[in-house]
Amino acid sequence: MTHAIETPERMAIVERVAALGPHFAKRAADYDRHATFPHENWADLKAAGLLGICIPVADGGLGGDFVGYALTSAELGRWCATTALTYNMHVATTLLIGQLADDLDVDPEDRRLLEQRRTVLRRGIIDRGMIHSQPFSEGVAAGATEGILTKATPAEGGYRVTGRKIFASLSGAADIHNIVCVVEGDRRIRFLGVPADAAGVRIEGDWDPLGMRGTDSRNLVLDDVFVPAGNEWLPPGLFDQSARRWPYFYMTLSFSYLGLMRGILDHAGAYLRGEGGPIERRDHPIKQQGWAEMNLLYDRARALCYDVLGEAGVDPSFEALRRAWSSMVTTMNAAPEMAAIAIRICGGRSMLRPSYLEQAYRDARCGATMLPWSVEVCLERLGRAGLYPSTDEPPA
Repeated sequence: MTHAIETPERMAIVERVAALGPHFAKRAADYDRHATFPHENWADLKAAGLLGICIPVADGGLGGDFVGYALTSAELGRWCATTALTYNMHVATTLLIGQLADDLDVDPEDRRLLEQRRTVLRRGIIDRGMIHSQPFSEGVAAGATEGILTKATPAEGGYRVTGRKIFASLSGAADIHNIVCVVEGDRRIRFLGVPADAAGVRIEGDWDPLGMRGTDSRNLVLDDVFVPAGNEWLPPGLFDQSARRWPYFYMTLSFSYLGLMRGILDHAGAYLRGEGGPIERRDHPIKQQGWAEMNLLYDRARALCYDVLGEAGVDPSFEALRRAWSSMVTTMNAAPEMAAIAIRICGGRSMLRPSYLEQAYRDARCGATMLPWSVEVCLERLGRAGLYPSTDEPPA
């Protein structure tokens, strides 16, 4: 049965990813083994027009919205979770300067400036296939609007930026690194696009993680880097407003993991039915019980996620925000639990590389730690929600 959020327009975009999915799945083990960025998959995404998924049709994009992106990301995660996570970092920028910014309060002059600058950003993606990353984390605070040590100093024609971002996904692949930073004496957050080839940009460290190994999330170091004024994608303070009023922006990572859960179901079901081999295992009652548990985990996560997507928008009620945190925790905790059950019912060979389930288990285990809405952060906020006066509710 089609869910209400699965409109024909949104599902037409999802089908583009579904057509590419089998190719992505064949490459996934190699990216994982060598911890290499999925360049081939990105070339396919570009050829299918998917780099512009959340760019208006009038500007050459596909015209997708936040919910359409969520459904597309889940389909992509079903085939290659690493590609889905890196894709998220690119699309997040187009959402932030697009649909989200359109919903916020912006004075006429700032609106004119926003329109001018996002036109440049969109043209770079559509005409030249430019890839954007969005490294925010500095490892000093859990909140997206807290603990920002990266400094931007006004200079002639722009800014000089100095700082360091950790877990900077697409670090060796992006053309533009879109960062958050602050100007001394001004608490408003700036959202600047740092050209990857600018003098003073450096990628450092190794990338040899447990899972999501193809994201290339090394450290991004900025040493007095000049960023032109035209690369300040949002007027000062608009990022702060977005964080307060459009907090669903921070749950986009979970869509990739919901898709990963679907991929785990696909592989475990094929094993139990004996597809690709001479033996069926679906008549074993213990395996049937595990299969039932996996479906329960997936259906709960999907139902809550879809419920949240159905109400996603600007200025959510506190109850709606609480459901978004609950969705994050449900998905990020259920993914590794489902992978563990799948390995149990599919037996010892599923632990051998290159096994989809062995990789999926490692990939799934990484989700709970991802900021700013990590499981730990969401549980802390859920633990306070409703227990204190509304003036002391946890932040978005």
